Amino acid sequence: MIPDKVRVILEANGLVASEFEAGSTATSPLAAQKLGVKVGQIAKSLLFAGKDGRFFMVLAPGDRRLSSAKLKAATGVKSRMATAQEALSVTGFGPGGLCPFGIDPAIALFIDGSLREYPVIYPAAGTDSSGVAMTFDQLARITGATVGDYLSEE
Repeated sequence: MIPDKVRVILEANGLVASEFEAGSTATSPLAAQKLGVKVGQIAKSLLFAGKDGRFFMVLAPGDRRLSSAKLKAATGVKSRMATAQEALSVTGFGPGGLCPFGIDPAIALFIDGSLREYPVIYPAAGTDSSGVAMTFDQLARITGATVGDYLSEE
């Protein structure tokens, strides 16, 4: 079931999440297979913990890796991936369901501009069994994320 705080945001923007069996969209490849789309169309949400104690989230294509140097340049701090427990505590979402909707506004959001290459992208909707179809512009507007280049050249 889509969390209320996510559902309210999606409904306010005329969007509806697709829901599947538990655990079926927990990774980008699984989500792409379930939705019948390319892995790059999955807008994965990655939560990082900065050495200064702040958290931030990056939305990126499901088939790409992030550049730690670019993230440090964008945030001004060295960081590491947040643990599953930290993600749940800070966002209310567990592994596979992490999403940018309804999270604490103190969590800085970043979105990689390469997601623009797809007419439709699919972030999770707060569960490991969901996805919501939207455009890059919708995701950027709804989240207020800073658009940039955060991907590794690999």
